[in-house]
Order: sequence, then structure tokens, then C-alpha cells
Amino acid sequence: MNFEFFIAKKICFSKEKGDSKRVTPPVVRIAMAGIAIGLAVMIVSVAIVVGFKKEIRDKVIGFGGHIQLSNFDNNISYESVPIAVSDSLTETLNETEGIKHIEIYATKPCMIKTATDFQGVVMKGISVDFDTSFFQKHLVEGEMLGIDTVKSNNNVMLSQISANMLKLKCGDSFFAYFVDNNQNVKPRKLTIAGLYDTGFVDYDKLFVICDIQLIRRINDWEEDMVGGVEIFIDDFNRTEELTEKLYFSLIDKQDRLGNTYFVRSVKDLNPMIFNWLGVLDSNVVIILMLMILVSGFTMISGILIVILERTNMIGILKALGQQNKSIRKVFLYVSFFLIIKGMFWGNIISMAFCLLQSHFKWLKLDATIYYIDSVPVELNILTLILINICSLIVSLIMMIAPSYLVSRIEPARSIRFE
Repeated sequence: MNFEFFIAKKICFSKEKGDSKRVTPPVVRIAMAGIAIGLAVMIVSVAIVVGFKKEIRDKVIGFGGHIQLSNFDNNISYESVPIAVSDSLTETLNETEGIKHIEIYATKPCMIKTATDFQGVVMKGISVDFDTSFFQKHLVEGEMLGIDTVKSNNNVMLSQISANMLKLKCGDSFFAYFVDNNQNVKPRKLTIAGLYDTGFVDYDKLFVICDIQLIRRINDWEEDMVGGVEIFIDDFNRTEELTEKLYFSLIDKQDRLGNTYFVRSVKDLNPMIFNWLGVLDSNVVIILMLMILVSGFTMISGILIVILERTNMIGILKALGQQNKSIRKVFLYVSFFLIIKGMFWGNIISMAFCLLQSHFKWLKLDATIYYIDSVPVELNILTLILINICSLIVSLIMMIAPSYLVSRIEPARSIRFE
């Protein structure tokens, strides 16, 4: 064991009692508490932001996929301009590396009318290839919409918020009024098979899930005509890369109707939501910087008082020939021990908070504002390790400056110091 490490251990872990003049214990506790609280706030802040972004992102993707392939003439409305999906197009998409699943869809605006209320919605038609996992997770009553390849049905899935607004419940029927391509109004009697509630209010109020055959019949489309293709990929971080790849691979291709394909990512379709989520990263960076500074200055105060208390010891070590560099290393080791103790408790506090919140969800949010009903947390092991390593390095670097106070202590005066 080297000399500096041995002395630092004696300072930090000695069990001296009965010395009423010792000031180290309360100072050490305050310094460690500053490190613990600062690290806990940093970990919890990152966990909440990562969890929040993941929850919102997953809900947006659940309604429309990572990438959408549609008609180039499609405008921003939900009145779909059709494309014809061929086996070759489907094969090309399925064979593209990184694509996990594809499904066809079509959208059609309509008006729902009951005896007392009415509401404008968008019917989203789905087929047998639809991945039900997202809506199954958020199903609150009834059952998932059953799609039959042989015959169509007039069952739909309505959101809980729309059902409440229209005073409808699972099993009820209502009339939906569509406008076809000839500007004729076509009423359809539809039955609620199930109710879903994602908490994403803007989309919950907008979309009603139905059989794609319903929209095909209203628009007089053929069997291979759809509003578009939703594409789900393995890694969200590759969304832009795969969107660009598909865009250039399909830019010179046309369907049997002569339509050109248009490829857009979920970020292109929802720029305001993803710009808003991007702003959260800046907030986290500011929080991390502030907490590291607060924790660092707390440790600086603590180590200065520890040095002041050990002035007599420093003078004796200098009188015995110990160099300033060696004595500084002693107090850097002391700082290291205190920081590690504080970080240990900071990790315990933050992980306990995250586990309790993920299980009991005791911190609630207003879903109409935040799109989720409770504070989400997402603990990532790699992120946790990086925060700890960066906090340790920055804190130790901040300890170098106060350690130079040792060089200003004179042995002759310090030995007599009380």
C-alpha cells in the first residue's frame, strides 16, 4: 500500500472518539450529501427525459409506424390518394435490411353522429397484416378488431375519450357519414367492438380503427389499392437512414396506375412533436451542468475544511521531508473516498425512486397536456455508468485546485496550529 493512500484511509475511516474539536464528520456528511443529491437528481432527470421521450415516441409510432410509403400526390389531409401495392414492392420492402414489419392502411375523414352528439374523426382502415400489439396494450374494453380476408365487417375500435364525448359504450352502434369521390354522402352503420385509450389525446380523439375494406368500398378502390404502407424498423435511431435509402430506391419507380411513391419518416410527419422532444435534451444538459457544479463546490468546501483541520498533520509531514505533491495526493485520495461514498448513496436514492415510480406511478401528470398520465422513467445501464464516470472525473478535477492550498502551509507555523 502506498504512503498517500494509507494516510488518506486513516483520515477518512479512522474511528477516533472523544475529540470535541474534530469538525470532519459533519463536513464530510454535508459534502457527501451534496454529491449524493446531485448525482441522484442527474440520474433521475435523465431517466425521466429518456422515459418521457420513449413513451411519446412509441405512441406516435404506434399510430403510424417509423416510415410511411404513400402516393406522391398525397397532401397533408387524411383523404388518401391511393397507390397500388404489388408483390414486388412488398418483397422489396421485406428484404430491406433493418425493416421489421410492414402493413397496409387507408384513411378517410368522416362525421360520427349519434342521437345527441356528433364528432369529426378519421377512419383508419387496417388489414390482416396489422400489428395489434400497440392497441392490445391500450385496450380498455371489448376486443381487438377482427379482420377477415373473405368478408368485411362494420365493426370499429373507438377511443375511450371519443366514446365519452359521444356517450357511447362498447357494443353500441352509430352512423358515420362519408363523402365519396363524387361528393356524395354515404352513411354507414358501425358497431363498436372495442375501446382503446393510449393517453395520447390528440390522436385518440382523431382516429377510429376500421376494416380497410370499408374505405375501399366507399372510394370504389380495387383490392390492391391502399392509402399507403406503414413500415416498422428494428432501431429507431436508423429512421432517417432507412427513410433516405427507401426514398432513393423507389424514386424512379411507379405502381401499375402510374403513381410515384413518396417516403416520409415519422419525424417528417410529426415535426412539432419531435422538435418539442428535442428541446428536452437541452434542458437535461443544463440540469447536469448545474448539479455537477453544485456538487463540486460542495466538495471543494468540504475538502478545504478537511485540509484546514489537518494543518498540524501537514506541517509534521513537511518537517519529515514529505513533498507538497505527495501531500496533495493524500487529499485527492480523501476527495476520491468521499465522492465514491456520495455517489453510492446517490445511485441508491435514484434507483429506488425509479423503481418505485415505475411500479406504483405515484407521480401523476395531466394527459391532456403531457400525453401520458404519470411520470415515466427509463433506466439505461450504459447511461447510468456514463453519468457516474463523468461525475467522478469532473469532481476529482475540481478537487485539484483546492489541494494546492497544501503548498502554502509552512511547517514551523503549522505544527503550532490549533
